[in-house]
Amino acid sequence: MGGNGSYKHAMETPGKRIVMTRVFDAPRELVFDAHSSCEHMSHWWGPRGYEVVTCEIDFRPGGTWRIVHRGEGEYSTPAFFGEYREVVRPERFVWTFGFEGMQGDPGPETYVFEEHDGKTTLTSTAEFDTIEQRDALLDTGMEEGAAETWDRLDEYLRELAER
Repeated sequence: MGGNGSYKHAMETPGKRIVMTRVFDAPRELVFDAHSSCEHMSHWWGPRGYEVVTCEIDFRPGGTWRIVHRGEGEYSTPAFFGEYREVVRPERFVWTFGFEGMQGDPGPETYVFEEHDGKTTLTSTAEFDTIEQRDALLDTGMEEGAAETWDRLDEYLRELAER
């Protein structure tokens, strides 16, 4: 993928959205499943240097999720949360994505998994009420954090494939 700088992902900000895309060298069922449970997400969620300290995932429409990870610095113990709105295994899921201290209500974020020749293209689209809300999230270092998170997912998928 062409990316921003040295990142292996692409990010665009059309209107009140953030769209990120990355190709993983793994079948889509595996990439999808890596998003569906604490057993998996606790291995890769968050940027490097962070560890998941709380994870609750009820992966079904109407189910909720909450992940807290610990790191160092200003955002030392951020909590992320939301609700699953749609789950269509292994094609897509929609959840709301919020974090403590975020302006406004958690907005919907859609993940789409497409497989071609054994590789999976993952596209996430986050929607916001306003461009200001979108930009406030971007100002937290979200792009770098997302890139590192997806690097960690890529490493975790390689581990799973070797098992």
